[in-house]
Amino acid sequence: MKLLRYGPAGAEKPGLLDDQGQVRDLSAHVDDIAGDVLTPEGLARLAALNPADLPVVPGRPQDGLRLGACVGNVRKFIAIGLNYADHAAESGMAVPSEPVVFNKWTSCIVGPDDDVLVPKGSKKTDWEVELGVVIGAPAAGVSKADAMKHVAGYCVVNDVSEREWQLERTATWDKGKGFDTFGPIGPWMVTADEIPDPGKLKMWLEVDGKRYQDGSTETMVFGVTELVAYCSTFMTLLPGDIITTGTPPGVGMGQNPQVYLKGGEVMRLGIEGLGEQTQKVGNA
Repeated sequence: MKLLRYGPAGAEKPGLLDDQGQVRDLSAHVDDIAGDVLTPEGLARLAALNPADLPVVPGRPQDGLRLGACVGNVRKFIAIGLNYADHAAESGMAVPSEPVVFNKWTSCIVGPDDDVLVPKGSKKTDWEVELGVVIGAPAAGVSKADAMKHVAGYCVVNDVSEREWQLERTATWDKGKGFDTFGPIGPWMVTADEIPDPGKLKMWLEVDGKRYQDGSTETMVFGVTELVAYCSTFMTLLPGDIITTGTPPGVGMGQNPQVYLKGGEVMRLGIEGLGEQTQKVGNA
């Protein structure tokens, strides 16, 4: 299934994308694509529905019909740094011996095609296409062997980053990662049964038509099972929590000379099987 949320910002309704590319309304069955709806039991109830019996939502998704973040009420937005060896190299940093974990504030989450705003005074706003992992069953202290039982599905994330605040304004990365609009998610969450191997997905990102990132999840240092198990050792992962798993090379910081977003650009990005995002870049 491809589960999504559609409608005006702050008033999104739950839906799914059918095989013809139409949005079907799920409002009669669930309040939101969030929380217990994403547990194995919740997803099984949705999978038992016949999409043809659900109301068609007028409009074409991402072309007149706005989509919100594909998961609502996200309680934890966990990010993994330097998880591609070649991205670590372009950043001038060592490949980590265990996952680098930081937070993106949930207030940064927006829809897949909403505007991204360069913060006031920013000099180094950057892009990062990433695979997002959506938690289904709660996970605490799970093993790598059992980790996939706790994954509801996957989505595209643009881990927008302000590099000065991330790397030059004292020790923690979090400050540069959670500005408003820095977390476009979607267009939809694809359930795990439709993505048999999240470690073999092509991914890309363009700015104003120029392709900067062109990689694959095959080059992740730590895969999905390792990341879910690792994070579950020091926090309980809850239904709807998102782990965004790092980016391949090609970020603005890695260019020579470096390239950063100023406002006025258009970003397009996507991951094989998970859809695409398009964001206009504005100024806060």
